[in-house]
Amino acid sequence: VPQSPRREMLVGFGLRAGQQLGTSAYDYVIPAQGKAVVKTDIQIAVPHGFYGRVAPRSGLAAKHFIDVGAGVIDEDYRGNVGVVLFNFGKEDFEVKKGDRIAQLICERICYPELEELKSLDETERGAGGFGSTGKN
Repeated sequence: VPQSPRREMLVGFGLRAGQQLGTSAYDYVIPAQGKAVVKTDIQIAVPHGFYGRVAPRSGLAAKHFIDVGAGVIDEDYRGNVGVVLFNFGKEDFEVKKGDRIAQLICERICYPELEELKSLDETERGAGGFGSTGKN
């Protein structure tokens, strides 16, 4: 997707419902407290050593309670990029052809050598999680 010089500085590429790169477009209604897989009709080839992360748009989250789930595109995936949208709002949410629904961020991935251990070293934190390190 060609980008203007100003757009090259942005991290995420916009994903639209039925973007011009695709061959068809769809309208969706995401029910209140529900979800939908929104097809973009876009296929991509993620470079070796990277993965595509489908990330939410801040405006949709802040204004309409719309979030993105299951947002990983592996480098060997060649199918239609679908975006799982969750509607946490109290009203149905309409997605129209051409609406910006998510952003695609290409991130480098590291595959470290993993070693199976019988036990782990003790740390001060231990197994504490989900707010165990403080209130803020």
